[in-house]
Amino acid sequence: MNIIIFIIILLVLVLVHEFGHFFSAKKFGIRVDEFGFGFPPKLFSKKYGETEYSLNLLPIGGFVRIFGENPNEDTSQGEENNISGPDSARSFINKPRWQQAIVLFAGVFANFLLAWLLFSIGFMSGLPTSTDSGIGNVRDAKLTIVSVASDSPASKALLKSGDKIVSVSFSGEVLNDINSSTFKDFIVAHPNEKVSIGYLRGQDGVVNSAEVVPTAVSEGGTPMIGISMDMIGVAKLPILTALKEGASLTLFVGKSTIVGLYTLIRDSLRGAGSLDSVTGPVGMVSIVGDAYKFGFAYLLSFTALISVNLGIINLLPFPALDGGRLLFLLIEKIKGSRLNPKFANTANMIGFSLLILFMIVVTYHDIVKLF
Repeated sequence: MNIIIFIIILLVLVLVHEFGHFFSAKKFGIRVDEFGFGFPPKLFSKKYGETEYSLNLLPIGGFVRIFGENPNEDTSQGEENNISGPDSARSFINKPRWQQAIVLFAGVFANFLLAWLLFSIGFMSGLPTSTDSGIGNVRDAKLTIVSVASDSPASKALLKSGDKIVSVSFSGEVLNDINSSTFKDFIVAHPNEKVSIGYLRGQDGVVNSAEVVPTAVSEGGTPMIGISMDMIGVAKLPILTALKEGASLTLFVGKSTIVGLYTLIRDSLRGAGSLDSVTGPVGMVSIVGDAYKFGFAYLLSFTALISVNLGIINLLPFPALDGGRLLFLLIEKIKGSRLNPKFANTANMIGFSLLILFMIVVTYHDIVKLF
């Protein structure tokens, strides 16, 4: 079931992103030869008008094949001359650079638009929200585990992110007012002792229990169980307020994604990078399952989050990505002439190959983490 949900989410995100390219290209009179979901080999295709719509075997992405996006004058391989051929007026490469830039950016814009819509719908139906977010009408707030450190007391007790802490006790001593501050004080006051924690997981309303032993990381250090936490409730907002908060949350997620990518790239260049913070398709299936268990609003939020991530990643100035093609346009604008088509095509081909290799490595890392 998790795999099916993940494929549906991926289908929606890819179709939205590629539709942004497709729609803007059509509006500027650029010929679109193919709209494909997944990567070849091709399973099924149907042509409507001048565009072929295809379903491919590997459901890990999608593409829009825009005439002239990869400049070509060599017809010896049977490819159409899209620079100076009969239909060159409808070629992407021959359109004004501002139109090319809009077509390239349209996919990212579509992803942000989808995220805004999903976050807004979430707020209208009731979205999990921190009481510190500044958003009003947050009800039924509970102390919620945001993340769990590996090999920590909480991890060994099988606590997970999303668990809502509803009771804390030790040998008859009960914590009545549970919040971040009181919980931390309770943990600090019981080093190396078994503290009982009652928690809710998912939507079944069943209170589960776990025993954790607060432990100091170093001698004389503060006892802890290895979690980050927040008071999280449900914010249900009217339409206009939901749209406003949805836009704010989309921008916040976008900013956080940029900071995260910058940190990952910086650490990698310093030789301190790690794939532990990177999740591929296999890992995403597990996350989708957790989001599905916690409810529809969580699934909406997760989809919106991935949509923003997809948009930001596509803006990276790396060949084969939208950002790489935008960088080439900027270079052309500065130098006042077109880049050599062979150079641009070769760079994009190498970039695409490296992206596929990176995806294989991340997928392998995801599989290893399962065992």
